[in-house]
Amino acid sequence: MAKVKSSYVCQNCGATSVKWLGRCPACGQWNTYVEEKVVQPTSHTKGLIEISRQAHPQNLREVQSSNEVRLDAGLQEVNRLLGGGIVPGSIILLGGEPGIGKSTLSLQLALHSHFEKILYVSGEESASQIRMRADRLGALPENCLILNETLLESILHHCSETTPGLVVIDSIQTLYTETMDSSAGSVAQVRECAAALLRYAKTSGVPVLLIGHINKEGTLAGPKVLEHIVDVVLQFEGDSTHSYRLLRSIKNRFGSTYELAMFEMQSSGLREITNPSELLLSHREESLSGIAVGVVLNGIRPLLVEVQALVSNSAYGTPQRSTTGYDPRRLNMLLAVLERRLNLRMSTKDVFLNIAGGLKIEDPAVDLAVLGAILSSVYDTAIPLDWALSGEVGLAGEIRSVARADQRALEAHRLGFHRFLSASFPREAASALPSGLCHGVNKVEELTKLLLRS
Repeated sequence: MAKVKSSYVCQNCGATSVKWLGRCPACGQWNTYVEEKVVQPTSHTKGLIEISRQAHPQNLREVQSSNEVRLDAGLQEVNRLLGGGIVPGSIILLGGEPGIGKSTLSLQLALHSHFEKILYVSGEESASQIRMRADRLGALPENCLILNETLLESILHHCSETTPGLVVIDSIQTLYTETMDSSAGSVAQVRECAAALLRYAKTSGVPVLLIGHINKEGTLAGPKVLEHIVDVVLQFEGDSTHSYRLLRSIKNRFGSTYELAMFEMQSSGLREITNPSELLLSHREESLSGIAVGVVLNGIRPLLVEVQALVSNSAYGTPQRSTTGYDPRRLNMLLAVLERRLNLRMSTKDVFLNIAGGLKIEDPAVDLAVLGAILSSVYDTAIPLDWALSGEVGLAGEIRSVARADQRALEAHRLGFHRFLSASFPREAASALPSGLCHGVNKVEELTKLLLRS
């Protein structure tokens, strides 16, 4: 007979204790320990999926290397983000804030993918609600099956009967297994259900897409082991005040983690944005002070963003520093560089900085564009519309070179920019680019002279 063991588990980090604790010693959170009863199977108890006993050690040279055929996910940007498509037998975790569009994206993938049969398991919405969303998305394929179920054993039974090509779980926090007495969404339930679905995906070769919630800190809810179990972790980001959504690859065992896909939320679903630069720069019609165009990297693809800055005299004793989409600590560093190297009294100025489109930029190559926008606002001089800037600014006021500078310059030239300001290019790299495009800027003082000269 199976033994029942009682333990206390932290719902924030997954730490266990034999008794209740008010404060978790691992993560420091208060009142997160919940009692959970775990049924420990005996030697005669079988798990959900029988473990193979035929495995034996092999020489690495004897293992046959195989190139897995990628499966079309239905959206080109998602295929690019995954490295070419969905790998058979992989398990993908999609996380994001409430209302950001996780269910819409997963249903859109299920409706537009080219699998013979898709099983969409929903523990949060009824079948009629899913049908209403499918009508709004404008697709009703015959190969999509809807299942309203939260019991793991029942879901695996339906998977074995219907033999789908893709399984979508919305969401992993709503599932529970009968082998444990804890409630759905607890650390133990999430861990065991994810492990069972992983075994199903690896043994059957059917890819599984899991939707996961996030906590108030912005990380995926549940135990950290959940991110270790899955093959791919995708983060769906965005701002409720903007229509743009970003799908970022946090972990990918089958491709690069530097890729990023951009979507626009519309009434008919998510629209793929294959060229974000043209969309983000669509409002540039006249030269205005305080605006500069920076060239950053979106994964391995260059992206042009508009940096807006407003500098004014401080009406109070303490100047304001407000940023949107940019690290405020890095802004303070750049202001200190301006005050030291150019003798500008920025300590008496209010500085407001915004990255147009609601994007969050972490590439240090945007430093030069931020500096250009601030100087343009200080001197009330507009930067010419055909200038694009890309470079990292050091504490000594030097402009440092950035990765893939040639690709950034070519992308700027393709979108109609005739001058690309960055650190000095080597002669070999500059000779391969259009003549007159690249202009080297080595110091902050040189950027100021160029700006005032224009």
